[in-house]
Amino acid sequence: SLAQLRSSAADVPQQRVAEFLRVQGRHLNSRVLSALAVRVADDPFAKVKKMIKDLIVRLMEEANEEAEHKGWCDTELSTNEQTRKEKTEAVETLHAEIDELESSIAKLTEDISELTKAVAELDTAMAEATKLRQEEKAKNEQTIADAGEAQTAVAQALTVLKEFYAKAGEATALVQQQPTAPEIFDSPYQGMQSENGGVIGMLEVIESDFARLEADTTAAEATAQKEYDTFMTESRVDKAAKSKDIEHKTAKKQDEEQA
Repeated sequence: SLAQLRSSAADVPQQRVAEFLRVQGRHLNSRVLSALAVRVADDPFAKVKKMIKDLIVRLMEEANEEAEHKGWCDTELSTNEQTRKEKTEAVETLHAEIDELESSIAKLTEDISELTKAVAELDTAMAEATKLRQEEKAKNEQTIADAGEAQTAVAQALTVLKEFYAKAGEATALVQQQPTAPEIFDSPYQGMQSENGGVIGMLEVIESDFARLEADTTAAEATAQKEYDTFMTESRVDKAAKSKDIEHKTAKKQDEEQA
């Protein structure tokens, strides 16, 4: 009849819409569209229109929400990218600082080792110089003492000889004043006057040599002591400076190791 024909004609668009919604539901994997397709196939077309309108409104709202979410995601991604960039730069800076610290620590370790070695060498040099100075001083003092004693002995010998020769000269003068000389002498006794100048002159040269030895040794001792004192003063100053440098570098090294 005509009513059935109209009903059949009205079902055609409804079925097309239902089929379209089913296809899109499968394509988009949307449960909402799939459910709507089922309802469109069963419900009257007027209700379907309303449902479609409601669906469009809902889809638009979801699209807006998705757009807002995408904007938020884009903002977060941009922020995260900037954060990653900043952190990467910070890490690179830290690596550079670590490399610099390691290089500085290695240099400080080398400097401390060299300074420690130099201080030990200074201690050794000062100890050796002190030992040699003591030995040299003892030898010089003994030489000076010996030269002084020798001069005293030679001076005493000269005094004795001069007195002897003086008395011998007086005795010769008395003999020459007698009227006749004793028969046992063919000539007056001169008391070894011919050897007088030679022996005394030799002793005076010896005395002079000992005096010069004493003076030279005394001067050499004074010079050696002055050189030793200068060396020790300079070495102590050098050692103090190096020890202070070691202390400073050690503290700096510890600070950098704890950094």
